[in-house]
Amino acid sequence: MKAFILDRYGSADRVRAGDMPDPELREDDVLVQVHAAGVNLLDSKIRNGEFKLILPYRLPLVLGHDVAGVVVRVGSRVRRFKPGDEVYARLADGRIGAFAEFSAIKEDDVAIKPKALTMEEAASIPLVGLTAWQALIERANLKQGQKVLIHAGSGGVGTFAIQLAKHVGATVATTTSTANVDLVRSLGADVVIDYKNEDFAAVLRDYDVVLNSLDKVTLERSLQVLKPGGQLISISGPPDAGFARSIGASWVLRIFMGFMSYGIRAKAKRRRAHYSFLFMRANGGQLTEITSLIDDEIIRPVVDRVFPFASTKEAMAYVEAGRAKGKVVVSLR
Repeated sequence: MKAFILDRYGSADRVRAGDMPDPELREDDVLVQVHAAGVNLLDSKIRNGEFKLILPYRLPLVLGHDVAGVVVRVGSRVRRFKPGDEVYARLADGRIGAFAEFSAIKEDDVAIKPKALTMEEAASIPLVGLTAWQALIERANLKQGQKVLIHAGSGGVGTFAIQLAKHVGATVATTTSTANVDLVRSLGADVVIDYKNEDFAAVLRDYDVVLNSLDKVTLERSLQVLKPGGQLISISGPPDAGFARSIGASWVLRIFMGFMSYGIRAKAKRRRAHYSFLFMRANGGQLTEITSLIDDEIIRPVVDRVFPFASTKEAMAYVEAGRAKGKVVVSLR
């Protein structure tokens, strides 16, 4: 099959178009013909080797985490899907490979595609949708009447998280650039901080939750907007010991991650707040709940650009530039 392959960790020139064997189908897998694949910053970080300690992949590796496509074959133990089903998924860590013509995915990680979405729109959803769900619903237990600050509201996670938080009934603040103020307001943001002209930490107070995807300075300043008992959840690090335990890391790695996050955890404790790191996981059940929200027109995808499959490296570079509004997708059909 045609695929985009990483032979050695490093910069963009380490990724090449080439041929790989079709993926092996396990008894609890569905084999999906990929019609579209979402592009995420995580793909570039894995390419650069930033997650080698956490995710020790064997190279050569096919990159890509988000797929939408059609089931062409199912394993002997699969019961919920059949050939011809239109599906989408976030591929599990250790089994990524969306930038290819076919992908074998564990049945539990797959969901039926939202009916009204194109394959390209559907491929934009899984990673960012599950990230927002696991941060706001599962971990923060966000409730009606609470207040949440979502950084980088015009990005992939931000555009989804704003809509999800508004559905819950929360008051939503977000940070964005001047050019994207109208976009985030259209998604439901109640308070919009133009970071080029305003300081969010000087404006916002008594928030229950902050979802951070930005740098260390923004992470630490976010503590200032939290009320006592508030939660600071970061998807950009630093990882903590709780995350290390969740992935079954060695005691050495647990200590190392605990050390990496000691500073922000200590600062959070002094403000009577709580810090945690979130590295989202594949989950077909949660994705099915997200499908219902999309089918009910509660949440809509925000797609910035669709690149042809042959331009996957250019799509990754576009995402790395950090100026995409919503998601970037590559189309194989």
